[in-house]
Amino acid sequence: MYPRIAISIGDYNGIGPEVTIKAVHELMDSNKMTPIILGSSKIVNFYLDTLDINLPYHAISSIQDMYIGEVNVLECLPADKIVIHMGQIEKNAGDMSMRAVETGINLCMEHKADALVTAPISKEAIQKAGYPYPGHTEFLADKTNCKKYMMMMVNDHLRVGLVTIHIPLAEVVSQVTRKAVLGRIQSMHKTLSDDFDLKKPRIAVLGLNPHAGDGGVIGKEEIAIIRPAMNDAVQAGIETDGPFPADGFFGNRMYEQYDGVIAMYHDQGLIPFKTLSFNAGINFTAGLPIIRTSPDHGTAFDIAGKNKASHKSLIQAIELAYKLSMNRNKEYAS
Repeated sequence: MYPRIAISIGDYNGIGPEVTIKAVHELMDSNKMTPIILGSSKIVNFYLDTLDINLPYHAISSIQDMYIGEVNVLECLPADKIVIHMGQIEKNAGDMSMRAVETGINLCMEHKADALVTAPISKEAIQKAGYPYPGHTEFLADKTNCKKYMMMMVNDHLRVGLVTIHIPLAEVVSQVTRKAVLGRIQSMHKTLSDDFDLKKPRIAVLGLNPHAGDGGVIGKEEIAIIRPAMNDAVQAGIETDGPFPADGFFGNRMYEQYDGVIAMYHDQGLIPFKTLSFNAGINFTAGLPIIRTSPDHGTAFDIAGKNKASHKSLIQAIELAYKLSMNRNKEYAS
């Protein structure tokens, strides 16, 4: 069997098309999968010429016309609306990037694709296009009607989940509630068990304040909110430890003892993750009814079309989507 991996092409003025083409080109020699690039052959042809890469593909107008085990480009964007200006932040490019993502969501929800991999979008461009979302994660949750979801960063055995995501730092404290912390622990436990096939996952929880509050001297959120949420999780049979001071936890490599780590806010989790992962991390959205992965980098407009973008993270995102689709769909493994 060949898992059907849909790949939204990202902002076509950024590096999304470049890393998509490079990654699919490299993977087709070894992986038994069916890539479905969501975008337009106009975009693909432009970047194939720009990058001087030969990638045979089938341009299809309907998913029913898909070629199993071969590269497909699903024409889901109107070619007459596409005007490529590499390196530019534009409303139309933002609109097209989100149309591709929504197509991928629908394919997965309708079981016509097994996983969705999203190439980088520009948050500024999608805002210009009228999409009131701070990023992919919130858009995916909305379109799949998912209330319990979590942004996770993955690199081999390092898995970091976030309680709060794309909000100002000034709003973090009010969003770190007992319910929110417990919900993220539950989401991580479920995805580690179901998607990553770990039977008894161990989860570490970080504190919110420096030194995890130092017994209430520097802050009381660990005592009043985080630890009670962890106790609730333990009562539900979920193994958790903490709350740990974030700096010492990563500095002493304690993350190696756990299957997952819960951070309280974006930079607390992502700065150490990206430092340790060397641009090889994957963004995974836990809790969704569909499988979604993404590289851990942005659109990199400054190098768009210059054949300088690394596709390593996107390769890992595709490989993780492949692995998770195999775990969820046991018939693929038979």
